Amino acid sequence: MATFVGAIDQGTTSTRFILYDHAAKPVVSHQLEFTQIYPQAGWVEHDPIEILATVHTAMKVVLTKATEQGIQVQGKLKAVGITNQRETTVVWSKSTGKPFYNAIVWMDGRTSAICRQLEEKLPQGGRHFVKTCGLPIHPYFSATKLLWLMESVPEVKTAIESGDALFGTIDTWLIWNLTGGANSETTIHVTDCSNASRTMLMDLETLQWHEPTLKSLGIPRSILPKIISNVEMIGEISEGWPFVGVALAGCLGDQHAAMLGHYCKKGEAKSTYGTGCFIISNTGEQIVPSNHGLLTTISYKLGPDSPTNYGLEGSIAIAGAAVQWLRDNLGIIKTSSEVEEVAKTVSDAGGVYFVPAFSGLYAPWWRDDARGVLVGITRYTNKGHIARATLESMCFQAREVLTSMKADAAGGDAKVEGEFLLKVDGGATVNNLLMQLQADLLGSSVVRPADIETTALGAAYAAGLAVGIWTEKQIAELTAGSGASSIFHPQVTEDERERRYQSWNKAVERSFGLADLAS
Repeated sequence: MATFVGAIDQGTTSTRFILYDHAAKPVVSHQLEFTQIYPQAGWVEHDPIEILATVHTAMKVVLTKATEQGIQVQGKLKAVGITNQRETTVVWSKSTGKPFYNAIVWMDGRTSAICRQLEEKLPQGGRHFVKTCGLPIHPYFSATKLLWLMESVPEVKTAIESGDALFGTIDTWLIWNLTGGANSETTIHVTDCSNASRTMLMDLETLQWHEPTLKSLGIPRSILPKIISNVEMIGEISEGWPFVGVALAGCLGDQHAAMLGHYCKKGEAKSTYGTGCFIISNTGEQIVPSNHGLLTTISYKLGPDSPTNYGLEGSIAIAGAAVQWLRDNLGIIKTSSEVEEVAKTVSDAGGVYFVPAFSGLYAPWWRDDARGVLVGITRYTNKGHIARATLESMCFQAREVLTSMKADAAGGDAKVEGEFLLKVDGGATVNNLLMQLQADLLGSSVVRPADIETTALGAAYAAGLAVGIWTEKQIAELTAGSGASSIFHPQVTEDERERRYQSWNKAVERSFGLADLAS
């Protein structure tokens, strides 16, 4: 009998729901974009209610599409998994279910002043919590966003004092609402260990909230969700949603879901090209500290009693978002897919380098005082050069992270060289020019799977594992046999690669210390 597994993929700019069959092939899907809110320079917000609406609509439309195609889903959908944009922070009312403020998005930089205060106050400065949580003090992570809400939104402070406030990243917000929310007698307020690892509040060894950290930051334990593994029964979808009664049975932050979607084992790495670009290498059951600007994090934990696979991550804030900026702010292109065509009108970037530090730079620089720069412009420069420089900016940043990753793995300085295959996924990877540029600037081959929506696939795998649709061995086999991959090999010389890389580094240095220009 046909069986299906669903995946909710709630990203930074869009929400999708995908239905997979027993062979882990996507059968029906639907995707919606939602509003990006920019109250001021460096601030980014989402409406949590609108996010719920997009999830509901995506699920409903998939059900309708399946019916129209003669696919019987009701009774055959065995579980739904969730994957989500990480770090994005919501605080809401336990009694009404209404958010006290918009969700503060992961790339939002408003908490820079809070971070500086913490660095000055704490004995070990910006790396005070690294030994426990693997993360530096930075606006990127949820804890500083929560502190801002506690300090700046009176309703949040009042609700915490009265016991009516709940904190969560987007996974927690979705699970709470999908399982009944304020109307439920048994509220399910949970997060998974991968999302929790991005808050700055979780102990990587115990996978529990770290009480000394909570105390030093003044964050009450009572508002935090329970931490669970990535693969286990969470609850059932409640009345008012499509697929009532179906199990919610797996949850991972988006980058960790992509790791599972690729089934990256110890020593393997993947790079996801979406709004940002995120590269994780699986370090197995070992917690590996970074000396080169990377984050120590979790890869995945496939069940409450399963071993935890850790990882090293390089997070790049702006990747596909730079293409959206060309489209929405500059009008250089009409659609995001058009960037490849425009970039191909020139043979190179004409000496132009673009550093898209719209709200600072993440790994490995961690400079929240950086701002975007476009350098090397002459009268010769046209939109083709700018489009190509935008694509190259993603590739240069990815190379920087992978260089750091290899250095950490080697215990010393190391270049990205030798036989190395980078597994890639995400919407931007349909761009063949981007993938070729990545191979050229990395000096290694790039492997793109037949199904590039690996994040959603990872969520489906997690749910399927939880309810017994698949075993881990079967997932390994499904991944290995998932269809033809495209492989992009380097086509430039080492001298040219290094020359362009050095020029890029000059451009990066020009971006530092520019945050006060907007004041």
